[in-house]
Amino acid sequence: MSLADRQPDRAARPAVSARKVAVMAIFIALSAVGSLVKLPSPLGTVALDSAPGFFAAVAFGGWVGFVVAAVGHLLTAALTGFPLTLPLHLLIAVGMGVCALVFSWLARRGTVGMVVGLVVTALLNSVGLGLVVLPVGGWGMYVAAVPSLLAGAVVNLVIAAVAYYAVRNTRFVD
Repeated sequence: MSLADRQPDRAARPAVSARKVAVMAIFIALSAVGSLVKLPSPLGTVALDSAPGFFAAVAFGGWVGFVVAAVGHLLTAALTGFPLTLPLHLLIAVGMGVCALVFSWLARRGTVGMVVGLVVTALLNSVGLGLVVLPVGGWGMYVAAVPSLLAGAVVNLVIAAVAYYAVRNTRFVD
């Protein structure tokens, strides 16, 4: 076999581009800032940390939002001392990432999809993901936590949606 017969080397495409890593880093930093803005809650971990994750999910793709939302929750939980234990907060972080994926999948389908995404993700984030507190505090803690989780989810999702609509027709988003 001569060099002329050899197929040219094709560099494998990286799984994540440098641009996406930079975007994730920027939005994780914004999540860190948002984690300092707490909303009243019996859990202590309801904050504006997931708005950057939801924005990143709809603007740059679900997996970018997954990473940002998950790390954002872990930052908030770390600042409050992991009140529900580290394993539960890791589970919640994965759940937050899934919420970002769902929001991305629905919200990228136009205005109606954005509204449906807001409603479904807010319910998934509060009523669904709130079930994680059952082993720690039972149904009493769940019932007490859901209203603040729902309010926090709505605030974060509305911030993300408004920010997305402000920049959706620019070169900033994918």
